[in-house]
Amino acid sequence: MSAHRRTALDLATRGVPVLPLRAGKVPFGNCPACRDNACGGRPNMKTSGPCACGRPCHAWAAATTDPDVITGAAWSTAWKQAAAVAYHPGGIRLTVVDLDHTDAVAWARRTLPATRTVPTTRGEHWIYQGAMSSANAVRDGVDIKSTMVYARWLGPGTGTMTALPDAVRALIVKKSPPVRAVTVPAPAGGGECPHRTPAYLSRGIAMAEQRITDATSAVHATVYRTFLAVLSAHGRCGCLTDAHAGRLFAAAQAKGENVRHCNDAWNNALTRLGL
Repeated sequence: MSAHRRTALDLATRGVPVLPLRAGKVPFGNCPACRDNACGGRPNMKTSGPCACGRPCHAWAAATTDPDVITGAAWSTAWKQAAAVAYHPGGIRLTVVDLDHTDAVAWARRTLPATRTVPTTRGEHWIYQGAMSSANAVRDGVDIKSTMVYARWLGPGTGTMTALPDAVRALIVKKSPPVRAVTVPAPAGGGECPHRTPAYLSRGIAMAEQRITDATSAVHATVYRTFLAVLSAHGRCGCLTDAHAGRLFAAAQAKGENVRHCNDAWNNALTRLGL
C-alpha cells in the first residue's frame, strides 16, 4: 500500500474527507467516462462542483471518508500515481488561509488571530474552526480554502486551532465582485394560479434565498434543490417572473456559483419537472 493511501485511510478514520492528487496538485478523473480529461476539464477545476458525467468523481466533490472507495479499484491506479493527498476543509467545518509567501505570512501574523499553522513549500496554512465561502487571491499571496475546494494535506501542524474570525470572513466580502445581472427565462405557465396573494410567492422566494445563503457545504446541490422546489411550487402557473429568478441567481452567485452553474441548475430543474 502506498504511503499516500495509508495517509488517506488514517485521515478518513478521523472523519477527514480525502482524495488523491496528481503532480501539479491536480485531481484525478475517477470514472472511465472522465479519464484523460474526456469530460472537457470542468470537473478538474479546484472550485468545480460534481462532475458533468453525473457522478461526484472529481476535485473536492470526490473527497470521501469511505475506506471502500479509498482502497477500491476505482482509485487503485490513482494512488500509485499520486503526488499528494488532499482534503475538503469545508467538509469538516474548517477554513484554511493559504499564505503563499513570506510577505503574506508576515501580514497574517500582524493581522489575524493566532491558530494552528502548517508549513508549506513557500509559506504557511493557517487553519481555523468554522467554514465559509472560498476565494482565491483575496489579497497578494492569500487564498481562502473552505467549502467547494480542496487543500493539500501537509501534516497536522502546530498550535491551537481557534474559531474562524470575522477578519477572515471580511476578506471574502471585500473581494467579492458585484453580482452579475442575469436574465433568466421563466416558465411560460398558463395554468390557473393557485396562489391567493402575492405575499405567498414573495415569502417563498425569500425563504429560498435564505436557504441558499445559509448553505455551508454542497452549495451547488443546495442551489439545484432550491431551484427545483421553487419551480415545483410556482413554475406552472406563470406567476414566477424573471425578477424572482434573478433574486435566486443573485443569492447563488453570492455563495460562489457562477452564471453557468446557475443556468445549469435552473435548466436541470426545469427538465426534471417537465417544464
